[in-house]
Amino acid sequence: MDNASASTGGPVPESVANALMSIHPRYNSFHQHNGFPSAAPAGSLGARYEQSADAPGMAGGNQQNGLHAGSGGNTAVQPAATSVINLSNSSDVVIGPMTQYQGSVTIYQYMDATVEASRIANGHNNQNKLMPPPGSSTGMKCERGIVYSIILLFLIVGLLLLFYVISMAFPAAPTIVNREIFFEDDSPSDTIPNLGNGHMVIDRKNWGAQQGVRGPYELEHPIPYVLITHIGVHSENCSDVHVCSIKMRTLQDAAIAERSLRDIPSNFYMGGDGNVYEGRGWYTANAYANMSLALCFMGDYGRYEPNDLQLSALDHLLAYAEKEDLLTKDYKIVAHGQTRNTRSPGIKLYEKITKLPRWYPCGRPGYDQCGVEIGLPAVWDQEYPKNTPTRAPSSTSHAPTS
Repeated sequence: MDNASASTGGPVPESVANALMSIHPRYNSFHQHNGFPSAAPAGSLGARYEQSADAPGMAGGNQQNGLHAGSGGNTAVQPAATSVINLSNSSDVVIGPMTQYQGSVTIYQYMDATVEASRIANGHNNQNKLMPPPGSSTGMKCERGIVYSIILLFLIVGLLLLFYVISMAFPAAPTIVNREIFFEDDSPSDTIPNLGNGHMVIDRKNWGAQQGVRGPYELEHPIPYVLITHIGVHSENCSDVHVCSIKMRTLQDAAIAERSLRDIPSNFYMGGDGNVYEGRGWYTANAYANMSLALCFMGDYGRYEPNDLQLSALDHLLAYAEKEDLLTKDYKIVAHGQTRNTRSPGIKLYEKITKLPRWYPCGRPGYDQCGVEIGLPAVWDQEYPKNTPTRAPSSTSHAPTS
């Protein structure tokens, strides 16, 4: 081997060594046993050794790795770890260790670790790419502030929507406006008067009365008698506005077509739904007797019991009539059977009537005929075309017994 020269380089920088130890914990052990060679004296070619064929391995513990020249018989030279070697006119040259190991082998990625350590020492680690540069902390704070502001805005909007839904589900109590209840012909057709406690007055237009029909007599005010009747003929209570309205139209058609009356006979009708249906109203006399207000319960109360809604509607209607001075201060309530020979208003309703504070026992045995004191006929059937036998009024007047 000719012109073999070597130059010695400097040691590995301390920062690179520290970085290498931080990423490769096992480097400490490696460094202790295989430390970086210190800089050799100037002109030195490094340690020399001859490898024995009898002991090629590291069993002896004294042999060092080096450079071996083959066929030329040249002496092997161990260069420094950071030396540069120039070779010329040589063959069978091996650079690096030729030691044969027996047992387990651990290979350290020395060069890769050194490069990675250098990157860490210079602040160019690949992992650092995921972290923002030191000067970007202010920008990150601004971004966090924007994100938090958007989240807070969404929370406020969500709460406002929640409060709105709750307020719509539970609305505040409506303001009660006191309004007069009118039953005259000039009442607005799109309004339904309310007597209180849920009892509405369904006018003729709303239940579908025939147009242009009307009783022949005006009703005089104030009214001294209230006459209670019923439909009879196995009629059941109507349960809602639809069914009651159908029944009202049927009653009007039968009164006009079959009984030759001008209109439905009574002034008002008590529906099983608790509503009051307008018949001839407040200003037209009924088909029984003038100076009386005929109130008909819609059902057959020889068979069925009147319900509480009907009796409550009766109380509210009479209270309204008293308030408006449509009735006399001492008006009397009588059953239909007290004014003529009929089973109306049925025994079950009659028992309820007799318990009312304004009920008057006229027409019963021992009492005068109803209305005789104001000139009403003995039989209240002023519009009926049939000749109904009348009962002669009693010649003697009897006071009510206690």
